[in-house]
Amino acid sequence: MKGLSRTALLAGSIAGAFVLSIAPALSQAPPGLSALDKSDPAASKQDANLKPHATPPIVTPVDKLPLDKLKLPAGFKAEVYSSGHPGGRTMVQGPKGTIFMGTRLLGRVYAITEKDGKREVRTLLQGLTQPNGLAIKDGALYVLAINKVLRFDDIENKLDNPGEGVDLTDKFNLPPEIHHNWKYAAFGPDGKLYIQVGANCNICEINPGIHGQIRRYNPDGSGMEIVARGVRNTVGFDWHPVTKELWFTDNGRDWAGDAGPEDELNRVAKGQEGANYGFPYCHANGIPDPDIKKPNACAGVVMPAALTGPHSAGLGILFYTGEMFPKTYQNVGFIARRGSWNKAQKFGYDVVLARTTPDGKAKIEPFMTGLLDEKKNEFFGRPVYLLQMKDGSMLVSDEQNGATYRISYDAKTAAQAAPAKKK
Repeated sequence: MKGLSRTALLAGSIAGAFVLSIAPALSQAPPGLSALDKSDPAASKQDANLKPHATPPIVTPVDKLPLDKLKLPAGFKAEVYSSGHPGGRTMVQGPKGTIFMGTRLLGRVYAITEKDGKREVRTLLQGLTQPNGLAIKDGALYVLAINKVLRFDDIENKLDNPGEGVDLTDKFNLPPEIHHNWKYAAFGPDGKLYIQVGANCNICEINPGIHGQIRRYNPDGSGMEIVARGVRNTVGFDWHPVTKELWFTDNGRDWAGDAGPEDELNRVAKGQEGANYGFPYCHANGIPDPDIKKPNACAGVVMPAALTGPHSAGLGILFYTGEMFPKTYQNVGFIARRGSWNKAQKFGYDVVLARTTPDGKAKIEPFMTGLLDEKKNEFFGRPVYLLQMKDGSMLVSDEQNGATYRISYDAKTAAQAAPAKKK
């Protein structure tokens, strides 16, 4: 690992890293299945030749970014905030304003700084195994890779030389399997560090004491508790600003049909910590699994707060608390949907709203669209994570294009766009 003052990216090295990263996945047939899988693609009525839609970790030139395709409600505006960070996903912001960004395939952590109105992207860390999980507390950056948990104290004063960090791997004792094990991490209102451990398969019997969970720890790795069980693959969660309850996205299984089971948005109600959310026996709003069967498969399972669409790949969720957006967006969840890979007619590639209701459910509405051409069945970007800025604007990271978009709101623009009222 080495801190770099500037981003130095060569097309050949990027392509080489990408090929090496996905080689194991491409050797599997059908793609995405592990030795533990009980999937039956032949029974799913899906095309057995479906392959992941290629998302090579490249940098799209700024003038080629799909900014003109983005569609937002009246008054909202999208502009390029940063680019030049291929494969960038998760985002956290330090006290001094530095934005740290994790990746999956490239093994890098980026740092984005701003000076005199100009933004600089540097590769802070590299050579890690899928360091998607980032969290920040008291000026320390926590980096969670598949097989490492590192803490970098006073990181914003060490951007040119972050060092090796404090190794907390043994303290957290996370499983080393790669399948669905890239991390998402965040500190909750209780000051504890929440981390998910995904299922080590597409669909299989899992060890419920190890996989398919959301856990929480003390910042030093002690005091582990299981907050949610039966969670196939969540790499995004946040706390409702009013109730302080945890809400999380969950990606549904593949090879059970083109239409689902749909992905989920779930809620951990107060007093419900440790509850079961269904995997691997029960999916969506009570669909028993066709391959992993047991009597009364959905008995005792907490049903989703909302369904988020078939194979939509909802990742980051953010409850908005800023003052820039209209009040109708206060305390509303924003979900970045990376978009389907295992679906003939593509779906997702957008940002949606999750408006919570008093009964603990949520209603899903469109917010940022335009990256999917449904007629041509083509997509132009993959929204993956969200970050609320100090001024109330919101960043959306686009993994496919190595860029982030800043979403802002202007009331005057909205008023001008509103249709004239009839007298």
